Amino acid sequence: MSPSTEARTPSEARDRLLGTATRIFYAEGIHSVGIDRITAEAQVTRATLYRHFSGKEDLILAYLDQADRGIRGQVTAARDSADSAAGRVRAVARSIVDGIRSPGFRGCAFLNAVAEYPDPAHPVHRAVLAHRQWFLDTVTELLAQVGGGDGEAAGRHFVMLRDGAMAAGCLFDPELVSETFLHGVEGVLRDASEKSSA
Repeated sequence: MSPSTEARTPSEARDRLLGTATRIFYAEGIHSVGIDRITAEAQVTRATLYRHFSGKEDLILAYLDQADRGIRGQVTAARDSADSAAGRVRAVARSIVDGIRSPGFRGCAFLNAVAEYPDPAHPVHRAVLAHRQWFLDTVTELLAQVGGGDGEAAGRHFVMLRDGAMAAGCLFDPELVSETFLHGVEGVLRDASEKSSA
């Protein structure tokens, strides 16, 4: 391996740190977890952590960035799997339901993080808002294709349904929550279609 290739290869220690932090932050929260626990479970030294991340906040932002990239990929794959505008919205909704039904589901990583970082000026809060704006813009665009309008109200409605499903999915029966969410999405689609034909 050449030195330039080696420099571009992600560090195994960095990957372990981020993987460990992701698992623990998602399962237990962010503030409740200290750097010492992350380094111990990742089997690295504090010096290694600080070689890859400037501190815990940088590690949190990397965790959220990884979650953001994962969700963007999930939404793109879902959207690309359907041929019609309504089918794309349904595919995105089904991908959300797949997450709710997955083992270890603990809600939305972004809603969980913002609950711990309520200050709008904090970098973690801003990262959450950026992700949520992307998601709102994405579903608004998809719903505009269904209804032929701007899709703004339908997009906000979809996001609110999704937020409720993400919160309820770790508290109640995920099957019932999923069914209720999908039923709500059908209502959003029906409303968008009716507005386009009015």
